[in-house]
Amino acid sequence: MNIGIVNDLPLAVEAMRRAIARRPEHRVLWVATDGPQAVELCAAQPPDIVLMDLIMPKFDGIEATRRIMRSERPCAILIVTSCIGANAWRVFEAMGAGALDAVDTPRLGDGAAGDTTKLLLAKIDQIGRLLDAPGGTRVAGATARGGGPLVAIGASAGGPGALASILGSLPADFNAPIVIVQHVDRAFAEGMAQWLDGQTRLAVRVAREGDRPQPGVALLAATDDHLRITRAGTLEYTREPAATPYRPSVDVFFNSLTEHWPGRVIGVLLTGMGRDGAIGLKALRMKGYHTIAQDEATSAVYGMPKAAATLGAARAILPLGRIAGELAALARL
Repeated sequence: MNIGIVNDLPLAVEAMRRAIARRPEHRVLWVATDGPQAVELCAAQPPDIVLMDLIMPKFDGIEATRRIMRSERPCAILIVTSCIGANAWRVFEAMGAGALDAVDTPRLGDGAAGDTTKLLLAKIDQIGRLLDAPGGTRVAGATARGGGPLVAIGASAGGPGALASILGSLPADFNAPIVIVQHVDRAFAEGMAQWLDGQTRLAVRVAREGDRPQPGVALLAATDDHLRITRAGTLEYTREPAATPYRPSVDVFFNSLTEHWPGRVIGVLLTGMGRDGAIGLKALRMKGYHTIAQDEATSAVYGMPKAAATLGAARAILPLGRIAGELAALARL
């Protein structure tokens, strides 16, 4: 893959160059040292993937990500920055703007077997599989039945911001359980749940093995395994199916609802690259459930919802600002 590096620290750039050089199928296309230069180079020489730092001169990686994803030539963006934990809120802002994932900057002298080098290359490989997948783009227990329908939400690139918008607009008395499958590394799931919890009057936490969906609580898939609903109405994590570029997979969760959930379901597919969730949303609609896809104008990356629209999987295609109101109205029925 052709890779663009955006970082103003020479040692960090050299560490990434050395890591990338260990894979003959990858090459560094260009290096930008600030946000404006990154935006210009993405337009002039579009790479397959951009390794984006967060803190830079002129404007930061969040704004650079936002401008690249809104341009005529968006591309896949991986946040590569030092001290991911200390910059958690910036990571979620960047993912809300369209970045796919985040990883710590590799260390010079780490060597081929070093953890930071292996993690960076693994993330690049994962995004490469996502780009090559079909539809990719080079750029219930008694408690649940006592409440409203289960709201199942799938999202990927741009998802954190979209989720914050929807959850933040729902009323405090929203009487339906919510389960969210967002493409995010397990290292960031807990932090994302805490961040989302601060954006809404509802409770947001990570989904644990054996949890039951509860009215007024949003549960976020929290591992690199797939999340499923069981016949008993509890949540479980599973490695199967193994052959999927998306982990956790929205399709796997949506399909488990059609098999095992006894009550009503509202399926929602938000912004994201690829087509994960489109087939599962179609299965939900075919079973008679209400299904919603985000529209193109408000999607950071119009991949997953576009696939759903093409399949006729969405009963309603709505701008982001109308989805919360639709959910609130449907939950009252």
